[in-house]
Amino acid sequence: MAGQLKGRVAVVTGSTSGIGQAIAEAFAGEGASLVLNGFGDKAAIESLRARLEKTSGARAIYDAADMTRPTQIASMIQRAVSELGGVDILVNNAGIQHVAPIDEFPDDKWDAIIAVNLSSAFHATKHALPHMKKKRWGRIVNIASAHGLVASPNKSAYIAAKHGIVGLTKATALEVAEHGIRVNSICPGFVHTPLVEKQIVDRAAENNMTRDQAIRDIILAPQPTKEFVTVEQIAGTALFLCSPAADQVTGAQFSVDGGWTAR
Repeated sequence: MAGQLKGRVAVVTGSTSGIGQAIAEAFAGEGASLVLNGFGDKAAIESLRARLEKTSGARAIYDAADMTRPTQIASMIQRAVSELGGVDILVNNAGIQHVAPIDEFPDDKWDAIIAVNLSSAFHATKHALPHMKKKRWGRIVNIASAHGLVASPNKSAYIAAKHGIVGLTKATALEVAEHGIRVNSICPGFVHTPLVEKQIVDRAAENNMTRDQAIRDIILAPQPTKEFVTVEQIAGTALFLCSPAADQVTGAQFSVDGGWTAR
């Protein structure tokens, strides 16, 4: 259904690379206006913004809101309203990672991961909901993780945040169910993003392995297909959740994880 998001405004956090960028591209392909957000090279971001605007036939703006700063998140949502006319779709995707045992986990890393991966979704949702309620239509897609459903060692902050995202998804879905707003989360397994590439390199060095060995024996060990999830597959799931086919889907967690959580 080409153009199924025509006239909709989507805010996608962490959308200058990886999963967020793929979601923004999928939404643009369906005609949505976009608010891009994230870090990166200014020229590359402007090139992405211009390309998405051309693809969508609508508008695309970039907002550099820091996801650790609630006031900047609020301002980003307000820009969507004042410059694009509202917020119909919110994708809470921004995320960071740090790996260490709990008793060695730096306090500042814990605080940053909780702020970016969990609290930013709360703040963005809080400010977007009044605008969705006015229209009696809205879609919130939270990018959680397989680690929002199961745990692994040495990722305490990330797992705590992603479990929190799953809980936030359920609570929000119940609160707004009668307002025409649907709230769901996607729980990807390992996706080959820059964040995961760093983990591959680190694990290979730590274990004196080749890159391919580290991918199969460490990174993809819990993923039965032994294949990375692609950003396009996550984007396709997000697009489904914003389509009429998902009008009665809310408070759900969609595992796109190569069978990880089927164990």
